Amino acid sequence: MSSPPSPKLLPVFLFNAAYMVAAVASSVIQGNREFIFYIVVMLVLIGVMSVVHRKVKLTAPLLWAFSVWGLAHMAGGLCPLPSGWPYNGDQAVLYSLWLIPEKLKYDQIVHAYGFGVTTWLCWHILSNALRQPDGGAVRPTFGMLTLCAAAGMGFGALNEVVEFIAVLTIPNTNVGGYENTGWDLVSNLVGASITALIIRFSAKS
Repeated sequence: MSSPPSPKLLPVFLFNAAYMVAAVASSVIQGNREFIFYIVVMLVLIGVMSVVHRKVKLTAPLLWAFSVWGLAHMAGGLCPLPSGWPYNGDQAVLYSLWLIPEKLKYDQIVHAYGFGVTTWLCWHILSNALRQPDGGAVRPTFGMLTLCAAAGMGFGALNEVVEFIAVLTIPNTNVGGYENTGWDLVSNLVGASITALIIRFSAKS
């Protein structure tokens, strides 16, 4: 039996539980089969992150960053847009919202943020695995951060595979076409690169 969350991480646990319960209720009420699929994927990912945390002890800021990403993802597919707001595609939900008309969508910001956080996770795992014998921290070199950013983008590509499975199995998804997939990958690259630079310059300072 898994142990309950520590008091320090209890707010993170409750935050995730609250938005997941709300997402399940909203998906059922709306009859949104696509997001029921994504909720199952999210539950699997939360389970995976729990295992990773037990192995490498993720920091509270990193866990909160992933939790915010999860909320942004659930809200993106389930929150309808007010009438008159600009959006791309057939479904007027937050994921389709143009933040800058014809230039930048909410979806792209969530991709950049999420796979930036994933790059941070990869650095956390790698730096702990390579920690020096005296317990000293490993320097975030250009090569190591390139590896972490590439890993973050690799997980982003895996996300596109999951979306492709949704397209093949569920009618009327809001995934988008080839161009949307391309911009998703570009957003992943931007997020991973910015995170790598932040890690690099934070270490220097």
